[in-house]
Amino acid sequence: MNKVRRAALETIQNKLEEARDDLETIKDEEQEYADNMPESLQSSEKHDNAEQAVSCLDVAISSLEEAINSISSSIEN
Repeated sequence: MNKVRRAALETIQNKLEEARDDLETIKDEEQEYADNMPESLQSSEKHDNAEQAVSCLDVAISSLEEAINSISSSIEN
């Protein structure tokens, strides 16, 4: 791989890492929100929606991690 394409991949990798970090921050905030709901709301739809959002964000973070790792492997080759 030439330097130009490697640099382009590194730029994309950095953007994905930044997006992953942002998603992790939002996921942590949403988890904290769900964890701190009053007991009266623990079995509510609102709580279930927050937990579902955390789960979806986990999937998104994992997907970004996979993309970052794949790009890293491409750069190394």
